[in-house]
Amino acid sequence: AGGSVPGFGGVTTSRAQMANLGLTTISKSNAVNTFRFTYMRSANHTNNPTSATVGLGSLGFNTSQGAGGGINTVNAALAGVPNINFNNFGFGNPVETQAKYDNTFQWLDNYMKVIGTHTIQFGASYHYDQIMERNNYATNGQFSFNGQETGVDFADYLLGTVPAGGGFIQATLQLLDTRSHYIGVYAEDSWRAKSNLTLNYGLRYEIITPWYDTTNKLETAIPGVQSVVFPGAPKGYLVPGDPGVPRTLSPIRYGNFAPRVGFAYAPKGGDGWFGRMTGGDRTSIRGGFGMFYTNIQDESGFIEVGDAPYGSFYSNSYQVRLSSPFVNLTNLTTLPSPFPFQFPATNVSKSNPDAAFDWASVEPIAGSALLKTDNTLPYIESYYLSVQRELARNTVLTVNYVGTQGRHLMTFEEANPGNPALCLSLNASTLAADQTICGPGGEQGVYTLANGTVVESTRTPFGIALGANGYMASAASSNYNSLQTTLKHTSKYWDTLLGYTYGRSFDDASGLTDVTNVVNPRASYGLSNFDFTHYFVASYTVHMPFDRLVDSRWGKQVIGGWAVSGITKLATGLPVNISETDDQSLLGTGGVDQPNYTQGKLAGNHDPRKGLPYFNTDLFTREDTGQVGNSHRRFFHGPGISNTDLALLRDFHLFREHTVQFRAEAFNVFNHTQFNNPGGNYTNQSTFGLVTSAKDPRILQMAVKYQF
Repeated sequence: AGGSVPGFGGVTTSRAQMANLGLTTISKSNAVNTFRFTYMRSANHTNNPTSATVGLGSLGFNTSQGAGGGINTVNAALAGVPNINFNNFGFGNPVETQAKYDNTFQWLDNYMKVIGTHTIQFGASYHYDQIMERNNYATNGQFSFNGQETGVDFADYLLGTVPAGGGFIQATLQLLDTRSHYIGVYAEDSWRAKSNLTLNYGLRYEIITPWYDTTNKLETAIPGVQSVVFPGAPKGYLVPGDPGVPRTLSPIRYGNFAPRVGFAYAPKGGDGWFGRMTGGDRTSIRGGFGMFYTNIQDESGFIEVGDAPYGSFYSNSYQVRLSSPFVNLTNLTTLPSPFPFQFPATNVSKSNPDAAFDWASVEPIAGSALLKTDNTLPYIESYYLSVQRELARNTVLTVNYVGTQGRHLMTFEEANPGNPALCLSLNASTLAADQTICGPGGEQGVYTLANGTVVESTRTPFGIALGANGYMASAASSNYNSLQTTLKHTSKYWDTLLGYTYGRSFDDASGLTDVTNVVNPRASYGLSNFDFTHYFVASYTVHMPFDRLVDSRWGKQVIGGWAVSGITKLATGLPVNISETDDQSLLGTGGVDQPNYTQGKLAGNHDPRKGLPYFNTDLFTREDTGQVGNSHRRFFHGPGISNTDLALLRDFHLFREHTVQFRAEAFNVFNHTQFNNPGGNYTNQSTFGLVTSAKDPRILQMAVKYQF
């Protein structure tokens, strides 16, 4: 690209308004009713370019479409220098410019009445949520150079050689207009059964609609079903209004009952060991259990936004030129460009189908997120038991048992995996002489058998028209159990809070992008990626008594009032993520492949400075072709944490409300090296098992603040 280059960068602005109307009514002396209406609106504009609008043609880019293979901006109002990335830096207009508007309307009413020793409450809540998004992504194109051609990323840029596999990206305007409704009713009773015992029990019922789009710009997939809204769509690829697909994609569930119970008990003192242990009013015991539902949030919208037929996200599969990103350098053929893109009409439906959409321009459809049509609402079951004891004046010990079970949690699982058995059967003995045998990465291949039969793709159940696409499925679960203890002391000269947690967290998906094995979901079960087995934190403040060493007022002002505060953390490390990314499983889906693991002494060299593996890498071997390896993806922890932050502070009171505050702070004051986790990708043998980075070293800073 040549020509003058305008300035780069983007501006982000946000604005929010809220209106709140409430009415509280008191009936006699034992009942109160509270009604409230709230409206909340937020508007966020992200990365609006600061440069002037400049056409790509004036910058030297080839803008001829068709056989020219050139590029045009998708949004003329944002025309400018494309976003260009190298391994360690980049320039150009922001890759993403977004306008997002949220509206929430909420009505709620609560009624409470005291009857003897009972405090009874019941109420209802309804809120209606709107999310509108206008997202521009890579409207001028995004180019990434990694040195694939010459070994030097910037040299590749000077040659204009764009690598295959996503070196060039361009997308249409991504539109989203989603809505959701929530209705909840509850009733509860707080019963003071005794002077030292209170019981709480209640039930909540909720109806939560999965998010839907006002013009049905969402997609899903059901094997064997042909779309009637878009008759030309690949078989199984569907939108709301198609057979078996409600407007919300997943159905509205009506069985969401959530009980909650709890108690608070203060043992009375008395004779015997129990009385001596509890010490009368110095001990309290609390416990509870509850179920809590949540919506699938707006995953069905934000992740699906811009997918065909309501947009196109183009990523090059072949090596291309910077000047002509739609020309395949391998054979100099011109690739079909989806730009300019023609959006379907907003009133497309079963009774008004769209048979004109050009599906060939977007096939194979890959990388699209598809909300499953049999999802149910995620929920957790939470429980705890707490004992709190005053040990001495201003000293309190608390011991808690806390647990949470998660069910129907959201995860990605492949909707169109490859068939390993079919791929293995496409070998030299069954294929025509000029054919390449099926192997890793060959799921989208077209194979001709020796008898002339053509096999299009090994992916099932949707075939070659769909590539790898993830179902958003409420199929994951989790469990967390912990012992949590705290010791708090306050006094005139020092305060401290000590906390220790022994906990274990397991799941088969620690987040939506933590992909679950579609063949055997239980094989994904293991440590949560945020699991800390042991975690100790101490926070403390010591007020220096130097002012007691002198008698003069001036001396007390100079050396008095100083304090030292700090936070010390000691913890086991986070789990190491073990993976394999060479598609030896022949499933054609990321995040599932695992190497094989043989039981043995796992510990390696725990001093990364020596450049040796942190764990015994010899216990891992490549997975067998056509099978997922037996290793769990997370089953041991990496380097731990040992860190102390300290601060020295002093307030100098000048007069009235005028104060000068001095602070000197040291982060990682002992300069203890905090190593990051070792590499866990078996395919990348150059880093597998090795620790190659660490967190920040000691950082010192000082500040003076004047307050008035």
